[in-house]
Amino acid sequence: MTSRFALLAVLAATGAVAAPVPYTPPTVGSGNTAIADPGVARPATTPCRVRLFTDQPFADFSPKFFSYAPPAACPGPWQKVVLEADYSVEAGRQFDRTATLWIGGVNVYFGTTAEPSATVARAWHIERDLTEYSALLRSASTGRAELGNLVNGTYTSTLFGTAELAFYPAPSDGEEPRPSKSADVVLALSGSPTGGTVALFDPSAELAATFVLPTNIEKAFLDVVLQHQGANDEFWYACVPSDLTGALQSCAGTAFREGQLSIDGRPAGVVPIFPWIFTGGIDPYFWRPIPGPQALNFVPYRVDVTPFAGVLSDGKPHRFAVSVTNNSQYFQTTATLLLYLDHAATQVTGEVTENTIGAPAPVVTPALTTSADGTASGTVSTTSSRSFVLSGWVKTSQGRVQTEISQQIDFSNVQQFVSPTSAPVAFVQNITQSTDIFSSTKVRGGDHDGTRESITRMSWPLVVNLTIPPAASFTQVGRISQAYYRLDSDADNRSVVSNSGEWGDTYPTQVGQSGSQRYFSSGPDGHCYSRALTAAGGVLSAIIDGGGCPDHER
Repeated sequence: MTSRFALLAVLAATGAVAAPVPYTPPTVGSGNTAIADPGVARPATTPCRVRLFTDQPFADFSPKFFSYAPPAACPGPWQKVVLEADYSVEAGRQFDRTATLWIGGVNVYFGTTAEPSATVARAWHIERDLTEYSALLRSASTGRAELGNLVNGTYTSTLFGTAELAFYPAPSDGEEPRPSKSADVVLALSGSPTGGTVALFDPSAELAATFVLPTNIEKAFLDVVLQHQGANDEFWYACVPSDLTGALQSCAGTAFREGQLSIDGRPAGVVPIFPWIFTGGIDPYFWRPIPGPQALNFVPYRVDVTPFAGVLSDGKPHRFAVSVTNNSQYFQTTATLLLYLDHAATQVTGEVTENTIGAPAPVVTPALTTSADGTASGTVSTTSSRSFVLSGWVKTSQGRVQTEISQQIDFSNVQQFVSPTSAPVAFVQNITQSTDIFSSTKVRGGDHDGTRESITRMSWPLVVNLTIPPAASFTQVGRISQAYYRLDSDADNRSVVSNSGEWGDTYPTQVGQSGSQRYFSSGPDGHCYSRALTAAGGVLSAIIDGGGCPDHER
């Protein structure tokens, strides 16, 4: 990967004492890492808390193991379970690092860390709703925290972490608790019985596991994280066909990556990949103090494999596997299988009746010219458009239930280049990318009349504009905008998430350094959340709460 996509500011060590930095909420004037994301909504009951580890230092690449046991004072069932974790990094010099947490081999958190500066230590808070994973948490198991980190004379900052689970019991005042959305079975696709990611180094590599499953499955989902890593894949949205890498000074493999799920060798789902940008990515000053969407706390992509429920319930081994199309360096991967069972039956039957998923077929269209001085200029466009149907039925204790999933996935990446060889011409790489996902799930039969349809729409736009002027010393002028939009709706409910931001900087001078993030969400219960952050010169300059919500919903 060329240097513009692997920048790390040359920061001097400060000799700070090795100790965790306490997390504090964002405040105007602070240079500490700040995000607009909300915490997980909580019930009114008082939680029981289980501490997983406290002020754990991460200064090497060894996993840190801990013992987990469910809370004796809150035996369950729980209305909600929330993971809370605080991470920090000392002032000094350090790369962004990958952080994961595992319980019983199942991934319960996946994200990256904030890079420090020479004078600013950083601390941040993450939360994840684990209610659906409650079955995993009902028994004692071994936990595993990973945050591989190198500390030496060059990279000076130790990272620290503290994590706990908050268990919210049913109300004791006679109030009827909300129905639990906990899965009955939670199974890991990971690197070992205690967890760990699996690295995929080429398109033929797979994250795979074989299970003999319960014989009464009603619904099934797979939560997948595909974290892009390495010189080619970390910045896959900036890549070009392999025969153009030299002329365009870019990475190989084209600008298209997509996960493919198979069950017993049959296509079973597609995993579009969100282009996370880590806090050392492209220009580390972009992300001080506001990181990109989800950079610190990835949202897994969920694949609905309910049409396979009857097949998976036959008592035979079934192999789940995930691979990545055009993987040209490596992806760190994990997945979690969630099963919902028919408690009134010991055996269900069924079959897949339609499956048109097929294989991806991206189209790459270069439109380039080369001038007499060797400068290559023009565009490289990469597009993919897929639509498919996955349908199946399962005969349950409530009767025959038919599930039909229709999905449309549209991907576009257009890169504009001016790529000089030795001529005194500015290098330009402007990227405009979009991923748009439409999913419709129709369920017929069972104990309901008619057809119930739920719809999910997602849009992930990304714009990266970079210019490197011709000069004896390296300078990069950059602007980035990125967003994650999601709408879920059915006959009764509607929820929205909008997480977007813009960043700018001239590296390494920090001229024009700025950042912003706005997070908006609304749910079926009328709750609305809105927060906007802006920053300039490496410090937070404004916090606006509730700007997008009616007064009574803030």
